[in-house]
Amino acid sequence: MKNRNKGFSLLELLIVVAIILIIATIAIPSLLRSRQAAHEAAAVATLRTINTAEVTYLSTANGKYGALTDMISNALLPSNFVPGPVSGYNFVITLDSTNSNITVFADPASTNEGRYGYYITPDGTVRYSTVTASAPTGMAGQPVSQ
Repeated sequence: MKNRNKGFSLLELLIVVAIILIIATIAIPSLLRSRQAAHEAAAVATLRTINTAEVTYLSTANGKYGALTDMISNALLPSNFVPGPVSGYNFVITLDSTNSNITVFADPASTNEGRYGYYITPDGTVRYSTVTASAPTGMAGQPVSQ
């Protein structure tokens, strides 16, 4: 009787590696698109949360809107908004000179995090960015339907 080594041949291992690479090539782009879609949905929801926080702040601050730091210091928003992105998006509150009008912007931290920019005004309607490159074709400034 011959003593044979048990194991896989190099060809068998190469076939398995090739199959894994093919599956990864198919799955990874889908995973990235799903991640982008999740970040975009989170950005829209966060804009609505910030709008609610602004309305709450407005009622306690003599009819004035507040900056992001004001929202955090009054415990209307969590502190993770200041140092960097939240769910792949950077949020910026722009106040007018009298703090009587606001626009809150949500821009993706990178193209891998989200495809579109969004903003919300005191009317509570979330819209695509007015920057054409940051909105779907033909949808710049249009309301988001979610």
